[in-house]
This record gives sequence, structure tokens and C-alpha cells, in this order.
Amino acid sequence: MANDFGFRITTTRFDEDYTPSTSSRVTTNFANLARGEGRQQNLRRALTMIRNRFNDLADWDNPGGDRYGLELDIVSVELEFTAGEADREFPLLEVLDVTIVDGRTGARRHGIVGNNFSSYVRDYDFSVRLPAAGKGPAGPNIPEDFGDLHGKLFQAFLDSDAYAERFSQPPVICISVSTSKTYRRTDNRHPVLGVEYQQDDYSLTDEYFAKMGLRVRYFMPRGAVAPLAFYFRGDLLNDYTDLQLVGLISTMEAFQKIYRPEVYNANAAAGAVYRPSLEEQDFSRTLIDYDREERSRLAITQGRFTEEHFMNPHRDVLEQWAAAQPAIAR
Repeated sequence: MANDFGFRITTTRFDEDYTPSTSSRVTTNFANLARGEGRQQNLRRALTMIRNRFNDLADWDNPGGDRYGLELDIVSVELEFTAGEADREFPLLEVLDVTIVDGRTGARRHGIVGNNFSSYVRDYDFSVRLPAAGKGPAGPNIPEDFGDLHGKLFQAFLDSDAYAERFSQPPVICISVSTSKTYRRTDNRHPVLGVEYQQDDYSLTDEYFAKMGLRVRYFMPRGAVAPLAFYFRGDLLNDYTDLQLVGLISTMEAFQKIYRPEVYNANAAAGAVYRPSLEEQDFSRTLIDYDREERSRLAITQGRFTEEHFMNPHRDVLEQWAAAQPAIAR
């Protein structure tokens, strides 16, 4: 079964001239910014936010606060089946790759790959399969194998030759903390990631990423108002340089300020005990247009697309392959 499919990687520069490709998920965070009449202004403002925050955090030997620039590339991963005639190629996932450009020395340093995470199969799981399972007295009925296939596909990609040829380090995904959980500030503080928060139990998203082989820690960087969730495979605090972590934070904090301003652009910072809420009224909006309701609708559309063009035509192959894989590392 090992040769039933492989992975192909392509990249697209994310800049003010970016236009989503026809194969890109339309609910991808960066694709949302690149639609409509104000698309170029949206992109320009988002990139400016990222660059300014990077220089704010990377303030050593940077008196003017303008030493560094970032180049962002969208990494698109396509799964290619070796057998069958229909739907032999499927756009599996997209992440972001960061390059740090030192304007003083001209040096270019590779940042962290991952950052944002976008997946058609995750759309299928959360927008099609989970609703179909219904709800019980305690909330949604979670299928016992929920996320297993997605997690194994993701880990297979990280272990593939295609990944090793492009990237020398494991990815780190950075997203919003869950609005269903309470986070408590600890005494642990990292010079770049900031103060660490912990929670009593994991969210469904945390469990989903765990099946992808990724652990989670929550940190609130200096100058931020809410902790971010960092999902990683190795050692988050020691595997990456300070500049790499700054690139990750500045990129994803800007996106979260755009997508969840109630949490990440709130006018008051998280306290010692913190429960994020999208009902918060005391926050500032960015000048960047984003339609959160449209994104939710499109997630359902894309989940059904995945069911029709990926799950149904290849179900037997995928189930046999998944059954042959080792138990998911937790």
C-alpha cells in the first residue's frame, strides 16, 4: 500500500499581488484577504502589520525598528494517487513558509514552515462528518476514529521524501486558543514566546492536532493581549532560533487580529485566568476586510467537495492504507 500515492509540493508567493489559484481552498486565511475590490489594499495592510510586528519583537540591534523584512510563500501539497482514472490528484493541504531578510547585512534566513494550516480533509471532518454524527446530552457525538485518516496523511507527508527535500525542520502551526476552554497563566516565561498559559483539558482542535503528531503549548508574547496555541512536533523552545519564532508570531498574530479581533485585538490583555470569547465588545477592528460568516459557509462546500472527489472515489484505498499504518503517536 505504500506506493498507492505520493506527495507533490508547489509554492506561491504571498504578496500584495497574490491571487488565489483555482486549486487553493477558498477558505484559506490568506485567500480570504485576496478577494474583492480592496484585495490589494487588504494584502498590503496585512503584510505591513506582519513586518512591523516582526521588527517590534526583534528589537535587538534594530534601533530604527525597520531592519527586517519577511517573504511569505504558500506551500500547497497535492496528494497523487498512482492507480485509478478519476480524481487522481487532490489538493491535500496548505501551509505558509517564511524567509527572513536582514536589510542591514543582506542575509536571508529560513524561518519556520507551517504557521497557518489549511486542509480540505479537515473541512470534511468538521463540516460534514461531525455534524452528521449528531449531538448527545454532553455535546457533539465524536466518532471514535475522528481525525485518524487526516492525522496519518499529515504524518506521512512530514515523513515523506518530498518534505525532506524542501524542509530541514518540523513545522509549527500557530492558531487561536479555544473559546470553549479556560487558560491559566504560569510562571514560565520565554524571551520570545512570552508567558506560558495552561489549561485543564484539551479542546477538540487540540485532540485533532494530536492525531497529526503535534503537541500544543500556549504562550502570550510581549505586547500581545491573548495567548496563541502553538502546535509542534519536536521541541518548540529549543529547536528554533529566536528570529524564526519571531517570524511565526508576527505572521500569525497579524492574521488572528484580522480574523478574531474580539480576542487578539481586544483593548484589555488576558489576565491570570483567561476565557477567550467572540462575544467581547471592547476591541478594535483592523482596517482589513474579512467575512467570517462566508468562510463558515465555504467550509461546508469544501467539505462536501472533499467527500465527492477524495473520500468516495478513494475510500477503499485510504481505509486499507490507514489500517496498515502504526498507531497514532500521542
